[in-house]
Amino acid sequence: MSKVMWKPGTFVYPIPAVMVTSGDMEKSNIMTVAWTGIINTNPALVYISVRPERYSYNLIKENKEFAINLTNEKLAFATDWCGVRSGAKFDKFKEMNLTKEKANFVKCPLIKESPVSIECKVIDEKSYGSHTMFLAEVLSIDADDKYIDENGAFDISKCDLIAYCNGGYYTLDKKISKTEEILNYDINIEEMYKNNVKVLYILPLPKNFRPNIMPTTLEPDYLTEEYFEMYSFTVEYAGKPGMQLYLYDEGGW
Repeated sequence: MSKVMWKPGTFVYPIPAVMVTSGDMEKSNIMTVAWTGIINTNPALVYISVRPERYSYNLIKENKEFAINLTNEKLAFATDWCGVRSGAKFDKFKEMNLTKEKANFVKCPLIKESPVSIECKVIDEKSYGSHTMFLAEVLSIDADDKYIDENGAFDISKCDLIAYCNGGYYTLDKKISKTEEILNYDINIEEMYKNNVKVLYILPLPKNFRPNIMPTTLEPDYLTEEYFEMYSFTVEYAGKPGMQLYLYDEGGW
């Protein structure tokens, strides 16, 4: 099998499908945007790229702020509709029966039906041809409390978020990696290093290894892709400050 060469274009998929709100509580608009993403972590910076002919363009340029509203399966029709209608001709909140919600820091409304709204202040803009990129600082993340679990964490798996891909909208099927577990590893390793632990020994015991005398609940399952992914991460992270790491595989493979 070989790859076919196409002319240069925008083919980085999938990407977020968001509804960007701008203006104020009286005069506002909703614009569907797929050209959006993260620029920086600290401070938190994001961007949207907008064609100058879009109705929202002047609202954002004048007010220097906007809100990114994440979309889910229930909002799929509204997301598509708002992307092909002009705010100069339609009140999109009214047409799509969406609710304006007052923001904490920006004048433009949030979309109440959105699971997450991100309040943004424009700090720079640059035209690259067909689009102008608005670079913005994140002022607040407003999450629907029905997606907050008993530990106070946001459970994004319950949102049914959608993505845009080559002209269509797609649901996100399932989670395939346990990032939060890997993050816990780096926190634990960092604490060990701070407490002068210089050597790590890893002793993985499969569930079927001496189950009667040495029961274990090893997660992820022994020798799975996730298993090697987590150990590779641990080796890499422990190696950064110069810690030694030994894998003692008593269970044997």
